[in-house]
Amino acid sequence: MDVLVDAARQALALLLSGDPYLWGIIARSLQVSGSAVALGLLVGIPIGTWLGLTRFPGRGIAVALVNTGLALPPVVVGLFVYLLLSRQGPFGELGWLYTTSAMIAAQVVLAAPYVAAITLAAVQAVPPELRLQARALGAGRWQALLLHLREARLSLMAAVAAGFGAVISEVGAVMMVGGNVHGETRVITTAIVLETRRGQFATAMALGLILLAIAFAANAFITRVQQAAPRRRRPLTS
Repeated sequence: MDVLVDAARQALALLLSGDPYLWGIIARSLQVSGSAVALGLLVGIPIGTWLGLTRFPGRGIAVALVNTGLALPPVVVGLFVYLLLSRQGPFGELGWLYTTSAMIAAQVVLAAPYVAAITLAAVQAVPPELRLQARALGAGRWQALLLHLREARLSLMAAVAAGFGAVISEVGAVMMVGGNVHGETRVITTAIVLETRRGQFATAMALGLILLAIAFAANAFITRVQQAAPRRRRPLTS
């Protein structure tokens, strides 16, 4: 217990000291995970919307593939991206291996299925009559689609939270494709592993506390937006 208390005390001191090593890792983590979530939204939302609103042969298989993506092991994703970006791989000429670009690519693969699956469920939960009524009132196809997505916006916020949660705490894939290079590809999770192995428990705990704080802050913000949205709706008048 004394070890934990001492480590927590030292961790707090490190956080308050503005240690450049610590805060550089934090900034890089936010850059990589934030970029991955943004790209995951660009990929996942269209896929989830398409699967939720259309019917076609093989749709069941496509939905099953998206849902299977929720259980993708990060190390398998890391291996797949590593092989793609290695010198012998099809994208080896990009020179992305052991860079933040490779880490972002791996995390996009992890985040996109979460976004797609939750978007699929969100758009299916909206009554299809909504789009039909909008079209009947003169709305165009894209206007009706945007209205449909607007009604599902609270659930889509959950997609953002799920995608961010899937990548900010991930370690296996980014370790494999990023290499945990000091000052270049080291992020919070890989640094925690390294500092624990070194016996630098204070630094590892400081990074762990920051990781928990980031996850809490992101989810608290999304929850606040979700809870505030119903209150902003105008009351029905007769």
